Amino acid sequence: MTTSSGETSSGLGQGASTGASKRATILDVAAAAGVSRQTVTRAMNAMPGIRPETRARVQEAARQLGYTPSRFAKGLVQGARTSVGLAIPDLTNPYYPAFASSVVELATQRGWHVVMDDYGHGGATGVESVQHLAPQVDAVIGYLGGAADEAQAILGRRPLVVLDQPAGSASGGITFDYDHAAQTALEHLQARGCRQLAYIDRAWAGADLGAPGSVRAGGPTPGTDPVRGVMTVRGQAFARSAAASGMALTVVVSPESAAAARQVTRRLLEDRPGTDGIVVFNDVMAAGALKALADSGRAVPADCAVIGMDGIPLGELLTPELTTLALDLREVGRAAVELLDGLLTGSLDPGGPGTELLLRHHLVLRQSA
Repeated sequence: MTTSSGETSSGLGQGASTGASKRATILDVAAAAGVSRQTVTRAMNAMPGIRPETRARVQEAARQLGYTPSRFAKGLVQGARTSVGLAIPDLTNPYYPAFASSVVELATQRGWHVVMDDYGHGGATGVESVQHLAPQVDAVIGYLGGAADEAQAILGRRPLVVLDQPAGSASGGITFDYDHAAQTALEHLQARGCRQLAYIDRAWAGADLGAPGSVRAGGPTPGTDPVRGVMTVRGQAFARSAAASGMALTVVVSPESAAAARQVTRRLLEDRPGTDGIVVFNDVMAAGALKALADSGRAVPADCAVIGMDGIPLGELLTPELTTLALDLREVGRAAVELLDGLLTGSLDPGGPGTELLLRHHLVLRQSA
């Protein structure tokens, strides 16, 4: 039976012909939803003259096939370039602009159009970022905070490259070898003669910011914070490394800002006045730790050495200059773009060999340690 809008009674999933490596077209969606091409256009552009249940069926078929209408259908551009979404949680953290700059530069060299979404405001999530980007892009690169599976479901067959989390069902992913980073930092502090070590982790919502906890041989229960709440992947790596080496490691948690880390470090020094080596979740928070040490009259590194993480340019502007576990953020951006390029061209299969990369930090020695 056919309605005046060209709808048929065929069910979702019949007649779809898009292969795994072929980008879905409007005709694929029409076949899968059992409607006409004109009905797909109406459904995907919220036009009148279509039943709500038909619109829902078309949109579900489009989601499953990874189809979105042309970004240029409204006459803005004809003959579209590849459009790539870039999901960033917080552009106020200097780490992310440095990474994003690399992605934009290398994507532009390929003739790609980049649409950026800075989602870390007002409680937005990585999933919401991908939902926002999906109607505009052919693929997404992003720091999604653990939302790889949900994000890939939103994108359907379009490629997704996630960073700093397991790829899961995403097309590809880039993770970082935090166990290697933790071992490198803790061994360096021990070689300097530091014996009362501490790690300042980023706090999750609801974490207890009170008394510090200690990790010794054997470590904490996997996934748990010795204080309370849940440790980050970085924090778990430091706990494992300390336990494997038989080191005592005090762990505290702090909101992700220099000001918060300054306050948490002050409390740490009050509770553990003999602390002589501190590693911090990132360089921004490490700046706060340095301020707290100065507040307490402690010399760095003579009384207490400090190591940050990420390697952003801020570290060279601090006094003393910050020793850090650095990533080459240009190379991280290059790896993400090249991985996505392989997925878009078909030289890499989603989730197949070569789609999960592991990158390592290197210790940049400066004045603070």
